[in-house]
Amino acid sequence: MTSANDSLRAAGKRSLVDAAIEQLRDHLTDGSWPVGARIPTEHELAEQLQVGRNTVREAIRVLVHAGMLVSRQGEGTFVRSSSDPASVLRGVQRSGVRDVLEVRAALETEAARLAALRHTPADIVRMRAVLAREAEVIASHPERAGREATVEHDLEFHTAVVEAANNPALTEVYRYFGASVREAMRTAFGDHEMPEVVVATHEALVDAIESGDPDRAETACRDLLAGPISGVEQLLAAIAARK
Repeated sequence: MTSANDSLRAAGKRSLVDAAIEQLRDHLTDGSWPVGARIPTEHELAEQLQVGRNTVREAIRVLVHAGMLVSRQGEGTFVRSSSDPASVLRGVQRSGVRDVLEVRAALETEAARLAALRHTPADIVRMRAVLAREAEVIASHPERAGREATVEHDLEFHTAVVEAANNPALTEVYRYFGASVREAMRTAFGDHEMPEVVVATHEALVDAIESGDPDRAETACRDLLAGPISGVEQLLAAIAARK
């Protein structure tokens, strides 16, 4: 196999930093530099890439921030991961709204179970407050139910449920998927065709979480999500029929 040192090409006319990042990333993802290995020094990489050391330093900084490399003072820079998180996120963005919604549903049902076990009184107060605001929007503007204002409240509610699970990693993953679902649905359908929000099913979920029963909370979450998933299925079928 061609060594990393031999195969690194000089950066072309594109942005030197972008070109350097791409070439370094290639050697991380193809296994040329295995996890745990120390990569060449800035000086060595600058010669191999035929760019300045400042360019190499910036490229390394970006990959450290992305979680693929880690710098240890006095020791050098080491491979932390061969997976590029940005690539994973781009793949999610290319997925269909149904696919992303299904992943979000999986995250929410587990979050509901954990929330039943770990929630605080403040979490319950927060969820009920969001639902009260959502109910006010629906009552004041019934023609807008399921549209922009209501959907924003709905996303806030679901985020509150996930945060009640008190798992920071789950919260961060969910925040990304929640935003992705919102944008994917807006792009695919437009706000006027967004699935309607049913406050009663949301209230049932809060009651289940407050009860402390994880099985009940999971069932309530699945019942809540059944409506939006069915609505998306119908909208996708209608769009397909128009093509």
